[in-house]
Amino acid sequence: MSKERIDGQETPFWSMGPFKVRLPFVHYRIEWPDYFQGLLMCAVDLAAIPLMTELLGMPFEVALAVVMLNGLFYLLHHLLGDPVVPGWITPAIPLLMAYCTTFPEGPERIHALISFQLLLGIFSIFIGASGLAHKVVSLIPQAIKSGVIIGAGIAAVMAVFKVDGRFDTYPITITLAVGIAFYVIFSRHFAHLKQNNAFFNVIGKLGVFPIVALAIVIAPTVGETSWPDIQWGFSSPDFVTLWNEYTVFGLGLPPLTMFLSAIPTVLAAYIVLFGDVLQSRAILEEADHLRTDEKIDYDPDRAHMIFGARNSAMSILGPDVAMCGPLWAAMHVVIVERFSQGKKAMKSIFGGAGSFRWGTNTGLLFMPIVTLVQPILGVALALTLLIQGYVSVRIGVMEARSQRDLGIAGIVAAVLATRGATWAFAVGVVLCILVYGRDFFKGEKDKTFVKDQAQ
Repeated sequence: MSKERIDGQETPFWSMGPFKVRLPFVHYRIEWPDYFQGLLMCAVDLAAIPLMTELLGMPFEVALAVVMLNGLFYLLHHLLGDPVVPGWITPAIPLLMAYCTTFPEGPERIHALISFQLLLGIFSIFIGASGLAHKVVSLIPQAIKSGVIIGAGIAAVMAVFKVDGRFDTYPITITLAVGIAFYVIFSRHFAHLKQNNAFFNVIGKLGVFPIVALAIVIAPTVGETSWPDIQWGFSSPDFVTLWNEYTVFGLGLPPLTMFLSAIPTVLAAYIVLFGDVLQSRAILEEADHLRTDEKIDYDPDRAHMIFGARNSAMSILGPDVAMCGPLWAAMHVVIVERFSQGKKAMKSIFGGAGSFRWGTNTGLLFMPIVTLVQPILGVALALTLLIQGYVSVRIGVMEARSQRDLGIAGIVAAVLATRGATWAFAVGVVLCILVYGRDFFKGEKDKTFVKDQAQ
């Protein structure tokens, strides 16, 4: 039986240094609506499999082992006191893939991925343990930050629409699925429908799941995939091959030069990642005035240590192209929205976030679910990349503070999407020196945006 919370205080926990340990049935109850939603939404986690088969040549069962390991580490967030639904570092996926493809396929490319993810993990742990997160990001000129985020969004879109890419493989399915997804997620018209119709409200709360379910039917109907070959029983991830052929246990540690060459891409990924940390806090703060009965302690430093530990562990146990990020924005919004409806809907935010991730882990075990979505994993990935591309470009543009910032950001973004993070940072630094001179870090601020006109 979960411990009772006193209104206005935090959900009970066991203190462990900077972490606050909460266990199911002891500190929070299982929220069954979120658990069952997670049971089905594991389809999105499985969309990482095409990334690994494409980049590293992994067999499906080996990539499934990586997804399952990552799923277990997702649980660390709510168990250690971070009240979010964690996910990938989606906008940085195209940047990482572009970096890794500069190395030949095989052990060298795997070493490039290992060194990147281990360095990102150690860097994140250091930032969290030292409390330097805000200071590190503030040292990067605003124009370069804007350019990196925009560039990540452009790279995501390019990954879908490149010649012989995913769009050419599933043109009709992607067109219909993405069109419906953008309408459901971003349309003002659909937002109005949700407020006035219970059915549309339920559809909106399910995030991208209805779109993935629709793609399962559309793709084979139009002849772009075969119909799912449903298999029964439990999934069979291949951990032996993973550890013998794709990790340091079989390949050894990467050379030092690999770590050095990964630094620019790590910095670019971190800028994107830090934006997710800020977004996590902002979404939770929106629910504060509606749920005064539960005090929510969101600590960016604690979050850094948790996703830093996840990346470090995965770099050793199962290098992951999708990486270990602090937030799955779409599902975090869905969970927080249900939490905002009151104690009857969700007793604790930790129950909602935790139950959802327990559900996704359960779903990965069942072959009927895995085989149902297997034919359209490429579509699910394209959908994720295009939604993230939209969000990244919008957020990146708003990071700029002047027209000069926007000009620099546009060039940095284009270089990042076409030549990689090293060239992008070099070009950004040179342009900021030429344009701003001694105001390199400060830049300038004008009235380009409405957000600045009010100040």
